[in-house]
Amino acid sequence: MCDYELERKLLSRNYKYICGIDEVGRGAVFGPVVAGAVILDPGKLNNEINDSKQLNPKKRVELAEYIYMNACAFSIGWCWNDEIDASNILAATKKAMKMAVQGLQFTPDYVLMDGMKPDFIGIEGEGIVKGDGKSLSIAAASIIAKVFRDELLASFSSFFPGYHFEDNKGYLTQKHRDAISLKGITEFHRKSFHIKN
Repeated sequence: MCDYELERKLLSRNYKYICGIDEVGRGAVFGPVVAGAVILDPGKLNNEINDSKQLNPKKRVELAEYIYMNACAFSIGWCWNDEIDASNILAATKKAMKMAVQGLQFTPDYVLMDGMKPDFIGIEGEGIVKGDGKSLSIAAASIIAKVFRDELLASFSSFFPGYHFEDNKGYLTQKHRDAISLKGITEFHRKSFHIKN
């Protein structure tokens, strides 16, 4: 269950600004990996916030707007396909996460990250397995990252008709495979993912 218990325990230990961090798009073959970072206001929590994968698109947008209006701080970071290809997806994901934290309106004093340890961020914190389903802060980060990336990929559809980015969001569905077979890969596809038709 997604709640604010982890954060409350940290607040009771005199941490003031607890930041949730999560990413989307690691498994896609087109476009950037995107990370979100959010510091929620403990006095303005919304219990509908949950792992972005558990929410329908309309609810995600609604909650993203709530987060933008009510969070203490929020930011988005990203790493494009050429950077992913030049290093690897893990390094690119870490870079996007670091960018998101550095873009916050102020610096957190503790970070909660979905999955991996946040030792590369330079701020005290911990990695939480399946954290986007446990921590409201991580879930909020997953929502703003997902909405940002989905809207970005939908906007690419008009530039690359026939790839169905508005539906597949850069993941390798059958329609996406068919488009690659017919048209080839674009400059925004991840070459290092060895995409097969």
